[in-house]
Amino acid sequence: MESVKLTHQFLIAMPAMADPYFAKSLVYVCEHNEQGALGIIVNRPLDLTLAGLFEKVDLPLQASQMADLPVYFGGPVQTDRGFVLHRPRGEWQSSLQVTDEIALTSSKDILTAIGERGEPGDILVTLGYAGWGAGQLEAELAQNAWLTVPADAAILFALPPEERLVATMQKLGISFSQLADTAGHA
Repeated sequence: MESVKLTHQFLIAMPAMADPYFAKSLVYVCEHNEQGALGIIVNRPLDLTLAGLFEKVDLPLQASQMADLPVYFGGPVQTDRGFVLHRPRGEWQSSLQVTDEIALTSSKDILTAIGERGEPGDILVTLGYAGWGAGQLEAELAQNAWLTVPADAAILFALPPEERLVATMQKLGISFSQLADTAGHA
């Protein structure tokens, strides 16, 4: 049986999602294969700005236009590590290519470039990520824990975090309240 590949898809947590990490979350899937899946939550800003993060990791932030960008809770795995979802891809020490234009980078060289030049221009910085073991995400999908929607870079990089889930739902032609009504209650 050919399994569905969900790389570069959004996952919308269904209203019945009990896990507090993922309730009302929008997850961008960066990699999905036989070994499992890796994604980042893109609508959960922390009480931390890029300026605050750079101060914590002792890096200069000369690109002042980046200072007020929020840092996000990317998921419950490795919450002490930073991950940068960005466009364009560029060349970095440790990157996971998601699409021809989007990559997820976890090496310090990208933070240095952001601090010095404000590049790459389209970024989403998270602490932590969401991970699923082999078959785990497929099982959650089979239990209707998630809705999948093709990802849209404009939603990731052009919209404020509080609008991303709503905009993704609109791509499906539904609102979260309709979802809650149609999904029923356990």
